Order: sequence, then C-alpha cells, then structure tokens
Amino acid sequence: MTGSRTFFVDKPTSVRDNLPLVDTYLQAGLDALGDATRMAIFQKLAGGPIAVNELARTLPVTRPAVSQHLKVLKDAGLVMDSKAGTRRLYQLNPQGVARLRTHFDQMWTKAMSAFQTAAEKSPPGEKHGKHRGRSRRT
Repeated sequence: MTGSRTFFVDKPTSVRDNLPLVDTYLQAGLDALGDATRMAIFQKLAGGPIAVNELARTLPVTRPAVSQHLKVLKDAGLVMDSKAGTRRLYQLNPQGVARLRTHFDQMWTKAMSAFQTAAEKSPPGEKHGKHRGRSRRT
C-alpha cells in the first residue's frame, strides 16, 4: 500500500518523547532575570528584605513598575514577600535561588568535564596555537 506508515512500539512516535525535561520554575527564573530592571531588583534584594518604596527610590522606574517587576520575580519563584505592619517586604526566595545555583553548578561541571576531555585528546607534544613546520619571518 502506498502512503501507509508503520509504527514500532519501542520507538517514540512523538517529538515530545525526545525533548529533555525542563524545570518550569528554572526557565521562568532565567526568563525573569533576562530583564535588566528585574536583574537590578534581584541584586538589590540580595542585601536583605526591602520595601517597594525603598526599591523604587533606587531605580529609574516608577513604584508601580517596580511592583510589576516584583510580581514577575515572585511568580518565577525567585522572590517572596511578607507583611511588616503596613508595608510589604520583599526578599529573595532561598529555594528559587538554590534552583538557579544548582543549574549553573551542573552546567559548569559539564563544561569543565568537556574541556578536560578535549584537552586529553590533544596529541602529546603538540603545542596549542603554534603551527608545525613554519618558521618565523623576520
């Protein structure tokens, strides 16, 4: 029969079967920090809890804009808030920061392992960056 397709039970039939599992919160955190203002807020919060008004005074955006950026960071799991009297204090969420740290630690380990593997494959005695057989012209 022309145009018929055979499916094997052992083989994936969907593109999704071949995609790596992506941590949604990790991706949201990375996306959130891609904005310069949110990154600045994230870095300021590393110093400890801060109220929205205090953050807005140190940034070139309005208080409502700071609140919107904080909402994005909070939705991404990077920031949490607590009530302190009539104010809301924002601080880094240790679990969200740990998720980012674990991700970058794993990436660094893989990169260093790949570098080591590549370095060990270099032919012995060959110097990197120099061409054999060429003489220097003066």
